[in-house]
Amino acid sequence: MQNIVGIDIGGSHITLAQVDPEKREIISSTYVREHVNAFDDKEVIFSEWVSAINKVTHDLVKDNLLIGIAMPGPFDYENGVSLMQQGKFIDLYQVNIKEELAKRLSVSQDQIHFVNDAAAFMEGEVFGGCVKGFKNIFGVTLGTGLGTTFYNGEYATDEDLWDSPFKDSICEDYLATRWFVNYYAELTGEQISGTKELLDKPVEIQTRIFDEYADSFSGFVVKYVKNYEPEVLVIGGNIAKAYPYFEKRFIQNLTKNNINLPVRISAIFEDAAILGAASYALKKLK
Repeated sequence: MQNIVGIDIGGSHITLAQVDPEKREIISSTYVREHVNAFDDKEVIFSEWVSAINKVTHDLVKDNLLIGIAMPGPFDYENGVSLMQQGKFIDLYQVNIKEELAKRLSVSQDQIHFVNDAAAFMEGEVFGGCVKGFKNIFGVTLGTGLGTTFYNGEYATDEDLWDSPFKDSICEDYLATRWFVNYYAELTGEQISGTKELLDKPVEIQTRIFDEYADSFSGFVVKYVKNYEPEVLVIGGNIAKAYPYFEKRFIQNLTKNNINLPVRISAIFEDAAILGAASYALKKLK
């Protein structure tokens, strides 16, 4: 059996595990999550990444190892070069991460494959999640940011719609966690950190906020998603956990616009990117 590791790299963490390609699931006993500060310098970041990867791969034969890595953009995924010029991982700008990791892990560069983090979420849901068997799928991750991805039956692509025009700003301003934080403050003068805290607030305020969100989210689908003619919409990210609170109005709005789109909520959430990175690497191997 192919030894394969899926890795999800974010601005504050590295999460990884061995993946069973036949069962299409994470081998939970190998799961590792480590804090990594994306604003540290290059050497610190690499040493933390390599330390975490060694914890997961120490019992595997290196020659038979395949590594899939989900990374945020901008990034040259084919060549493994970071193109992030501002914010996180700024010290890795134009560094060939594939080359550096191969050298430090004593593996060939051909054993390492990178995929966009939004696309990895979709690849994971197709490989071992809630949309196995579908061919044309649109995916959104709703959290601190807005991720958008489309699966065409072969590969998932990052659709990068987060900064597309919407209402009087961009899509992400209305669909990410900060919208809940800002709107709640506007209505009450108080602070929350996101949807989880909102669920502890009075029902009237919850309903008002989730109704407004449902209107924005359905507006986004009408404006951007329906053009892809997907068979199904898959939703991940922390806001997806609150979907039951805005589902009814969201679906009603879609129906009014003659959109009958089945919706699936991620069952594996953060693990989707790990599975997706691993399954993408397997596709590249084949």
